[in-house]
Amino acid sequence: MISGYLAAMVKGDKRIIRGWTMYDWANSVYSLTITSAVFPIFYNAITITDGNDRVLQAYGIPTQSLYSYALSAGFLLVALISPILSGIADSTGQKKTFLKAFCYMGAASCAGLFFFSLENLWFGLLLVMLACAAFSGSLVFYDAFLPEIAEPKDHDRISARGYTMGYIGSVLLLILNLLMVMDPDGDGVTLLGLSDRMTLFGTEWNGVPARLTFVTVGLWWAGFAQLAFRVLPDDQYGRKPQGNIIANGYRELRKTWKELQSTKRLNSYLMAFFVLNMGIQTVMYLAVTYAKEEIEQRGPNGEVLPIGDDSLIISILLIQLVAVAGAFLFVWLSKRFGNIGALMIGAAAWILLCVGAYSIHWAHEFYMLACGVGLVMGGSQALSRSTYSKFLPETIDHASYFAFYDVSFYVSTVLGTFAYGLVYQLTGDLRNTVIIIGSFFIVGFVLLFMVPSKEVALVVAED
Repeated sequence: MISGYLAAMVKGDKRIIRGWTMYDWANSVYSLTITSAVFPIFYNAITITDGNDRVLQAYGIPTQSLYSYALSAGFLLVALISPILSGIADSTGQKKTFLKAFCYMGAASCAGLFFFSLENLWFGLLLVMLACAAFSGSLVFYDAFLPEIAEPKDHDRISARGYTMGYIGSVLLLILNLLMVMDPDGDGVTLLGLSDRMTLFGTEWNGVPARLTFVTVGLWWAGFAQLAFRVLPDDQYGRKPQGNIIANGYRELRKTWKELQSTKRLNSYLMAFFVLNMGIQTVMYLAVTYAKEEIEQRGPNGEVLPIGDDSLIISILLIQLVAVAGAFLFVWLSKRFGNIGALMIGAAAWILLCVGAYSIHWAHEFYMLACGVGLVMGGSQALSRSTYSKFLPETIDHASYFAFYDVSFYVSTVLGTFAYGLVYQLTGDLRNTVIIIGSFFIVGFVLLFMVPSKEVALVVAED
């Protein structure tokens, strides 16, 4: 039956592949504007006044720790619900429906950040959590289309193409956002325009330009996603909802879990990916907050100043642009050394970058580090997804299989971001967080080395 289903599919359709990559173009603006560029700076500006941490004063938790905990909560939420939802999606043929639902929830949450303020801090952090969960949840169903629309030999290239579209699209919107929020003045560049105010719903809101960027993210995400929704197939395996869909979803998930347990290479790879991702995602989500605290630059008169918002934006743009080259560099490395070999090269590079991050102090050094991060980040992300896709057994339960991949992704991100916040809260020194992040990459490198070169079938006892 499985072979019949697969034989009936048409893979390699260029129109469908282009449409699939457009979802990367659509949703990656969340990763850049909300998690990396504008919102973290806006969040700091709202919660820290004249060096005083108003969140710490009010709740006893440092501002940066509370933000990392909100992200952790979002990843934990999707880790809890995505497995059963993926089982339902596979049993009913509704992958695209779930993809749409998470997309719209995420877009609405991003737009809702327009109303973030210290007075409604918890509501704002709830939106941060929901946006994070929606972005992550949508990827379960988006990633699951890859083995259905492309042959295994093309997975590395198409995965890299998707990430490339995401990097380019997010940079374009960020440039537009920067035109909205950066105002030249006599002292250089002032980010966010916190003096710009407007009254809405009887409340005066400051930082209107920055708030409007969050609305543009929501519109971009939901709008460009339509290009993917229009071409991605609906229920291509002919599965129709019947009976108790929750019970059916659970049975589908349980069946996939038993199949997964019988594959040594796939299990070994998931464990290595789990640990590596703890480091990668923590770097991606919290690099800006680290730089704000630890990196300095020279002022116009030679004085030592904290790194400016404009310098942070430059480093973020460098990461995104270099990541385009990184994605295709790792495709070439995978052809030369195999997928696992290429990922081991990436893990070694991450270890060196952590050593550099612990040692640097100046903005120009941070720029160099950002280029290195971009190069490795682009390749690591694209190749991690395609490697898992290539290692899958012959199956039509792609959403359920990718649920385990993405649960590994989310739980590891929860642990990584939580560890970052906890180490900072306990020690008060952000440089100590680099040590724990570096240890993730060291362990991940060792686990990659232990992944078998070929699949080994294991015998799993029947219940």
